[in-house]
Order: sequence, then C-alpha cells, then structure tokens
Amino acid sequence: MRITPLTVCLALAVCLPSALWAVPAQAQTPPTPNPANGRQLAYTCQGCHGVTGYKNVYPSYKVPRIGGQSAAYLSQALHAYRDGKRVHPTMQAQSGSFSEQDIADLSAYLSSLE
Repeated sequence: MRITPLTVCLALAVCLPSALWAVPAQAQTPPTPNPANGRQLAYTCQGCHGVTGYKNVYPSYKVPRIGGQSAAYLSQALHAYRDGKRVHPTMQAQSGSFSEQDIADLSAYLSSLE
C-alpha cells in the first residue's frame, strides 16, 4: 500500500482529536487558606460542634470536637461530605455550598483552635 499525503491527513484527522482528549487535566493549585474568613464561615459550626457532649436526635450520634483537628483531616472530611462520599444529612447540607476556598479557610481556622 502506498502512503499518500491524503492518507496521512486522514489519519491525523482521526487520531489527533483522540490523542488530545486523552491528555490528563492539569492539577489546580490549592487555594491559599484564609483563617480569618474561615472564622466567619465557622459561625454555624458552633451550633453543634461548640457544645460539649452534644448529641443529635437520631440514633445517639455524638457530635465530634473539630477544633484543633489537623487541617488535612478537616479538609478531607469536608470534601467527602460535600461530594457525597461521607454521609450525614446535616453535614452534607452544610458543606454542599462550600467552594474549595471555603474548605481551605475553614480547615485552617478550625485547626488553629485548641
């Protein structure tokens, strides 16, 4: 079989879009945490997490203390609730509107508490 310029052009026209589609997306730079903004966002968290020994109404779920937890853990947990990988109706509702910046800010602020 003889390779003609038309054959090369057709092969490129078919293969090139597929190759470009397969290129992995560039990783985004994580946002720079702003603990002051996190403090504002954490206001509603205190309703449950700020009460020592507080329990939810359904089946005796003891609300964990989040102040002083590592920022990495808090970020992972908030992402999991927001993305539906971790299930708790209240936390899913709270984290559902959080942006990447909100999660970084909250995690930074809460991890700074004792």
